[in-house]
Amino acid sequence: MSSYYGSDGYESHGGYGDHRHAASAKPHVNAGTLWAGGAATALVAALVGVVATLVVTGVFDIPVIAPANAEGAVDYIGAVWLAGFGVVGSVLATALAHLLLLVAPRPMAFLGWIVGLVTVVFAVWPFTIAVEIEVQVASALVYVVMGIAIGSLVTGMATKALDD
Repeated sequence: MSSYYGSDGYESHGGYGDHRHAASAKPHVNAGTLWAGGAATALVAALVGVVATLVVTGVFDIPVIAPANAEGAVDYIGAVWLAGFGVVGSVLATALAHLLLLVAPRPMAFLGWIVGLVTVVFAVWPFTIAVEIEVQVASALVYVVMGIAIGSLVTGMATKALDD
């Protein structure tokens, strides 16, 4: 066996505890922790959708919009639909986190970028259609808050799932 000096200054002979092998080991992902966190995130995202709809629609009397079909039509949505979008987004983000934890070299960096860019797409979309500016701004803000909630919670749970 060859010997070298590790970063800690001690000589290594390539045996048990060799730093070169520890870095190449696949991470252990606690799927139970990850998916429990994903379920909790889905609940939080659903509640964010309900609260956002109550505030935007109930207090400010501004509708929240969502795409209605492939031809670019929009629909004014209520709390149930927005809660459902939050649940679907949370499950998809958790599945993506699980996949990235298993195969990506820096999974949390990729997850953050992907969730962030998807959030930007949803936040910009209302400004691409012809509706009142207050509807555009309110809808964009709702989507940003939901994206932040999903992104931060799934990232936190994914990190915790690696620690277990």
